[in-house]
Amino acid sequence: MEQLRILIVDDESGMRAAVTRALDGFAFTIPELEADVTFTVEQAGSGEEALAMIAASAPDLLLLDHKLPGISGLEVLAALAEAPADKPLDLLTVMITAYASLETAVVATKRGAYDFLAKPFTPEELRTTVRKTTKHLLLQRQARRLAQEKRQIRFQFISVLVHELKAPLAAIEGYLNLMEDHALGDELAAYDGPVGRSKLRVEGMRKLIMDLLDLTRLESGQKQRDLTIVDVGVMARKAIETVAAEAAARAITIDLRAGGDVSMSADPGEIEIVLNNLVTNAVKYNRDGGSVTVTLAADDERVTITVADTGIGLAPEESARLFGEFVRIKNDKTRSILGSGLGLSIVKRLAQVYGGDVGLVSEPDVGTTFTVTLGRAGVAQEAAVLP
Repeated sequence: MEQLRILIVDDESGMRAAVTRALDGFAFTIPELEADVTFTVEQAGSGEEALAMIAASAPDLLLLDHKLPGISGLEVLAALAEAPADKPLDLLTVMITAYASLETAVVATKRGAYDFLAKPFTPEELRTTVRKTTKHLLLQRQARRLAQEKRQIRFQFISVLVHELKAPLAAIEGYLNLMEDHALGDELAAYDGPVGRSKLRVEGMRKLIMDLLDLTRLESGQKQRDLTIVDVGVMARKAIETVAAEAAARAITIDLRAGGDVSMSADPGEIEIVLNNLVTNAVKYNRDGGSVTVTLAADDERVTITVADTGIGLAPEESARLFGEFVRIKNDKTRSILGSGLGLSIVKRLAQVYGGDVGLVSEPDVGTTFTVTLGRAGVAQEAAVLP
């Protein structure tokens, strides 16, 4: 239950008492926010008293009479509008007046009034106005919170991106300086190593950029999707072919087990992303002489992709955060392995697009098994925007 404060400003004590009675115990629900709201009511008999109370502790809603002894309601609004830009007042004002006119309404609106309530009014009219104003206030606050969260996420995203790009750029710059200074002598072959390592770093940055594009397109709903019938077995064989040379160089065997029809309605590029990430990781984080087993299965509703390796494995606390963005498990065993930290996050989002999910079972020094489920019927393009 969210309790808001209302300040009623009126020189008539009877009016203040009537408003307090009408709103005492008043509560309602805002379905859009899943919020229950109730109120406490405070009173002020003049504009000067109201300004002093607001300066001490601003209410959420201000019910402000136009005609007041001393400064008027419009002058109170003008004073509130002069609040410092870095400390704006987070309240909404409802003007109460028995002398409503177009000119008054225009001036009051320009000075920040949200709504008007003409005297005399019934308790139900008062509660209706308070309900409408409260809903607007809370939606406004939520929008500001979301905007602030968006700015913070963008800042964190850029900070992590800069961090991920600094290391490879520094390495490439170091290799270039080494070649520029002829530090390894005049034999061109001596520079094959630095050139190869530079190319590896460039490839890592390219992978990061492409993963970022995939991730942002998925989250924004801007990724164009071409749904067709896809044979997941064929896609799995292609994914295995892309890592075959690296696997052979490290004596890692890859076994594909596909039982029956594993076709589904899907975007071929999306299924390729899922399989490439899973199979590449299974080789990359494996031990020399290890094995990878890719198992495909399907029922009437789902296709299940299971990729098991005999690699370095993960501790439970590492597994729990593996699907976050830019998450790379860094320890003595993984320190030299390059990656963007986005691949599994993309896999999870794609699984969700298809009405499925991804999970893992892992044990340090034993291996890891990833299981991805995908809705076999695929999804309509308009339904592919992630929450």
